[in-house]
Amino acid sequence: MPKPVVAIVGRPNVGKSTLFNRIVGSRVAIVEDEPGVTRDRLYLDAEWAGRSFTLVDTGGLDFQENGEINRGVRRQIELAIQEANVILFVVDARAGLNPDDEEAATLIRRSEKQAILVANKIENFNSQTQLYEFYRLGLGEPVPVSAAEGLNTGDLLDRLVELLPPEGEDEYPADTIKIAVIGRPNVGKSSLVNTILGEERVIVSKISGTTRDAIDTPFERDGRLYVIIDTAGMRRKNKVGGLAEKYSAIRALRAVDRSDVVLIVLDAVEGVTDQDKRIAGYAHEAGKALVIVVNKWDLIKKDDRTMNRFTKKIRDELSFMQYAPVVFTSALTGQRVPRVLEQVDFVAGQHSMRLSTPNINSLIKEAVMQNPPPGDKTRRLKIMYATQGGVKPPKFILFVNDPELMHFSYRRYLENQFRNAYGFEGTPIWFGLRRRSKEEQ
Repeated sequence: MPKPVVAIVGRPNVGKSTLFNRIVGSRVAIVEDEPGVTRDRLYLDAEWAGRSFTLVDTGGLDFQENGEINRGVRRQIELAIQEANVILFVVDARAGLNPDDEEAATLIRRSEKQAILVANKIENFNSQTQLYEFYRLGLGEPVPVSAAEGLNTGDLLDRLVELLPPEGEDEYPADTIKIAVIGRPNVGKSSLVNTILGEERVIVSKISGTTRDAIDTPFERDGRLYVIIDTAGMRRKNKVGGLAEKYSAIRALRAVDRSDVVLIVLDAVEGVTDQDKRIAGYAHEAGKALVIVVNKWDLIKKDDRTMNRFTKKIRDELSFMQYAPVVFTSALTGQRVPRVLEQVDFVAGQHSMRLSTPNINSLIKEAVMQNPPPGDKTRRLKIMYATQGGVKPPKFILFVNDPELMHFSYRRYLENQFRNAYGFEGTPIWFGLRRRSKEEQ
């Protein structure tokens, strides 16, 4: 099941981004100190009291100075509310109630979504006088916090967790491969889906962004069950003002969370953009199996080296995803589209691969002999034992004398050894480090 989405909404300078950073803090679900992963502070996974959720910062809502919300900004707020399971509506208790607060509160009430009114910048928690006027917003009792100081944010998160939707079971059979198709508008996602399915199951239009929401299409091929999740396109900032791209990206994040395999669809003419990097980085960090699909390949003038040049450029731009296979397609002509589903099957298998413990330890031993682990002035990293802790993606637990001695470069070296020996194409590999006691060492 996808993680619930929690959107932080409010006018400028009320402390939305500060609250976002405070909530995420050290509770980011997946942390990789790895160069090359594009991190966008717009959305990150967080966890509190055992519940995970995706937190979205809508910082930058551009209210007009006269207090009226223009159509574009109003639509952006509506989109944020529409996509979220829970709204954190932030107001500035120090500045007091503002007409823009009342306008946004009206939108939230009409949505009938779960919402918490967050009164930020509280200076005196023993006095309620700063809160009284905010009851007029009709969103219940305000929760006083100081995001900058981290005061009362724990109580806020406790209340938030209570409003999250209950965790449910997947609606599809366990052996179904769920495929998220993500990418910017007009890269040909819906056309690609239609060609894979062999019928017009998703409306295709030349107007950018016409896929209004994620569409699930179950199908069967050669006895295997699949579900394709086609998402609304991600808009580029220079073509769509304000925050529209951010809310369309939320759909892509939710589709990624629900998927086993992610198809990152690129436009062969435009290449890799910053927005492509952001969503690809999210899929990578979420541990999903990945296939890079370069669509509109029929529009490229080619020679015998064109495909190699394109592949190298993609590898340079998406350096954190060297493991992902690249397929060059034309959804319009059907060129190489059958290869996409072949790659889906292949990377899904790699994503679920499990190694025996003796094989893992044999590989580790040989890797250590070839390239001894790093150390500091007095100690060297020792890997005493290793085992596989899970799949989707493959997770390996290394029992070591001191996890702090594991350098990023050596972790990457071990990853490369696993890939050289067993493949693991199209899937991230995760390593967990456990300290062994001195007695066990």
